[in-house]
Amino acid sequence: MVQVAFVGAVIGTERTLLPLLAQAEFGLESATAALSFILAFGLTKAPANFLAGRLADRFGRKRILVAGWLIGLPAPLLIATAPAWSWVIAANLLLGVQQGLCWSTLIFMKIDLVGARRGGFVIGVNELAGYGATAAAAYATGVIAASFGARVMPFLLAEILVVLGLVLALALSSDIVARPEDADGGETTSRLPFAALAQSGFVIKLTDVAAWGMLPLYFRSRGVPLEIVGLLAAAYPAAWGLLQPATGRLSDHIGRRPLIVAGMLLQSAGLVALALGDGVSHWFSALIVLGSGTALAYPVLLAAAGDLGPPLRRASVIGHYRLWRDLGFVGGALVVGFLTDTFGAAPALVILAGLATASGLIVHVRWQGRARAPEVP
Repeated sequence: MVQVAFVGAVIGTERTLLPLLAQAEFGLESATAALSFILAFGLTKAPANFLAGRLADRFGRKRILVAGWLIGLPAPLLIATAPAWSWVIAANLLLGVQQGLCWSTLIFMKIDLVGARRGGFVIGVNELAGYGATAAAAYATGVIAASFGARVMPFLLAEILVVLGLVLALALSSDIVARPEDADGGETTSRLPFAALAQSGFVIKLTDVAAWGMLPLYFRSRGVPLEIVGLLAAAYPAAWGLLQPATGRLSDHIGRRPLIVAGMLLQSAGLVALALGDGVSHWFSALIVLGSGTALAYPVLLAAAGDLGPPLRRASVIGHYRLWRDLGFVGGALVVGFLTDTFGAAPALVILAGLATASGLIVHVRWQGRARAPEVP
């Protein structure tokens, strides 16, 4: 839990400030250019998720966790001292690898610890720690930037977090043998349900790119003070994080599909509310709705992916799902940037809402995984 909180907090330091720095410090005017750091992040995080599963099954969890922290060590300092935007891109290439290896491996370790029968709950707990810390860091960096400037101090905080994460990984982490009751668990991976999960995860990441990269620019352009932009940037991952243990646990008992479908439809409602409303209180409420929709679907999609693989291949199957899901960072940086530059922020949000609705309907029609999760003893 502490480890994944540090992982989430590191990326949270970017959520308020980097889109604003892209324009204010580096002179990037278009939304597509300003979101290029997210594209770089996704280009390495997606394959790192996939490799984390394969490597963790082969070499053990702890080695991959430590390797992830080591790769991320220089990234915050690169951002803090960057003389050009290319340094920020390089830093996010490293951060993508770090986040993919560390976050994925910590998911595998938690499922190893409690067993797949509680997979929804434990993934919900994992995501609570990660995205709760993301929200806290997003707000904290807005406050720090308002007091000390946005260029250096917030990313020195990120560097401290990486160092602490590495120390904890070396000192406290250990590999855990899969639980005996998992020996006969898991389904045979099949393409149809896996594709339904993958497309839904991909669409969720399109929404996340909008919340991370486009909305801070939009709020700032409407005259919102920097510390309030930080509060708004924190609202989405806070709602997302806080609700996930409950939604994950619920999916262990009633099945995965209802929560995934409901989550995608609620995401759509939140996006429409953001597009049609005005004012800080309205945007805050809409972001809570958006985060609540994500909380319904996000951990349940991961648990459903874990259901599709036998115990000895569970990490690989989850890593494969996270590969396709996090390619949404790449697609989102391109699609959200293009839509915003071409039509404006509000129409872009409405188009994303349509994609979220379609994604939920695809899961409803095409999902052929377990109708009900295994009984929890």
